[in-house]
Amino acid sequence: MKIILLEDVKSLGKKGQVIEASEGYARNYILPKKLGLEATPKNLNDLKLQNANNEKIAQEQYDAAVAFGKEMETKEVVVKMKAGEGGKVFGSVSSKEIVTAAKEQCGMEIDKKKVQMPEAIKAFGVYEVNVKLHPKVTAKLKVKVQEA
Repeated sequence: MKIILLEDVKSLGKKGQVIEASEGYARNYILPKKLGLEATPKNLNDLKLQNANNEKIAQEQYDAAVAFGKEMETKEVVVKMKAGEGGKVFGSVSSKEIVTAAKEQCGMEIDKKKVQMPEAIKAFGVYEVNVKLHPKVTAKLKVKVQEA
């Protein structure tokens, strides 16, 4: 019996796959627990439409991330830090401070978990910080650290 899986089932397959299961297993386990549907022509057509819709949404999210990344690379964010003797910075610039400055200065909403800094920024100057907007899109944001 052909079944369309509605959820991931460990030994059978992933959500959305069409699998072949024995009649008893399908009727007594998969269908009653709502882990899958019988693969009728209507259900197969619904699955095809749902997959097409999911692909369209994924493409729109990718395009939006690319556009936001291009806009982000033209901007520069200024972070002000206090300095001690000899121009040394107190502490370091965190991703939270960068996100807050980007929101205030440029109106960009960035998740602080998406900001990737190879090492902490502990000196004045201009730095490029990677921001992961999408699994396939990483943009660079210029961060200028100045004395307050």
